[in-house]
Amino acid sequence: MRYSEISRHVAGVSQKMLTQTLRSLERDGLLTRTVTPTVPVTVSYELTDLGLSLHHMTRGLRAWAQTHMTQVLANREGYDTPPS
Repeated sequence: MRYSEISRHVAGVSQKMLTQTLRSLERDGLLTRTVTPTVPVTVSYELTDLGLSLHHMTRGLRAWAQTHMTQVLANREGYDTPPS
């Protein structure tokens, strides 16, 4: 994905924070950064095999969260509401 595509998918993140996060992920070996000498320069990012393995694992966590979010929110409300 190009930087602008990632930025659109991650709503509300600042340019500075996104850049820092992408650099950190590159440093950790989770993605690669490719610069293409065009006008303007094109920068794209791609998950490495290590990054893909993490992505596959976190998909299960995301599915669990989506399935159980209603129950979690109901539990929070019950916990935060003082007894009558």
